Amino acid sequence: MPPAPPTPTRFFRAALLSLAVLLGSGCERALFGFLNRGLPPPESTVVFAPELGLALDIYRPTRPAATPAPVVVFFYGGSWQRGERAQYRFVGQRLAANGILAIVADYRTMPRAGFPAFIDDAARAVRWTFDHAAQWGGDRERIFLAGHSAGAQIAALLATDGRYLQRRGVEVDALAGVIGLAGPYDFAITGKLEQVFGAPSQWPQAQPLNFVDGDEPPFLLVHGRDDRVVESADSVAMSEALRAHDVPARLLLLPDAGHSAPLAGLYDPQRVPAMLPAILGFIADPRAASSAAVAPTRP
Repeated sequence: MPPAPPTPTRFFRAALLSLAVLLGSGCERALFGFLNRGLPPPESTVVFAPELGLALDIYRPTRPAATPAPVVVFFYGGSWQRGERAQYRFVGQRLAANGILAIVADYRTMPRAGFPAFIDDAARAVRWTFDHAAQWGGDRERIFLAGHSAGAQIAALLATDGRYLQRRGVEVDALAGVIGLAGPYDFAITGKLEQVFGAPSQWPQAQPLNFVDGDEPPFLLVHGRDDRVVESADSVAMSEALRAHDVPARLLLLPDAGHSAPLAGLYDPQRVPAMLPAILGFIADPRAASSAAVAPTRP
């Protein structure tokens, strides 16, 4: 995994700010090149939708285990308008280093396709995972969906509106859980997003919060308290709605943290100490009692 950056808190907060600015500006190539420096490539890349040219990267656990590994299918962010799986090698490798079979999947972004086409792309990646996880050492009984920002919306909508997975022959109750990182679950559709989500009549169909009815798998929701891209209120409202329907939901709010903090916690767990333990604990026991917590501030 990548070496830890210098330790002073001030430097790290500046780095987080730079990460947020670069993610918001679309100048990601140099940034992700830095985050992925020195990391080996995925174990394999598989095309799961040949007619669309969509592929996924497979990261197998780095340490052999006696039992099949839990599986995480990760969808990246980028305002549904940009992003690519290769940029998230550091996520796949971090999960693999902790005993997880990680799948990082592409989906079409604007202008290639808008809502709901990219949700169906993601559902196809999930279907591929159920069909093939075992041959890569994964446990198809423990398949989790995860995502950051727009990717968290995709993961959450797949788990709340069962139509997309059902069309691909997968039932929502087959999912072990969902890990949403800084996700929008009840969000305003304005500006460029109007092109992404099409006619206003279908905007409510894009909101995961609208579909919570008690049939969902357990959720872990992680959000920076100071997120200025997606308000942390989205994760709070989502967790409350899930619990109101008796769905196990864990909420972790990161103090003094912005939109990119969950990614920073996967890049270097020492910098956001609560992040990785929360994910690993959830994967180990997703149906443990619901909880809400504010992570302690790093001294």
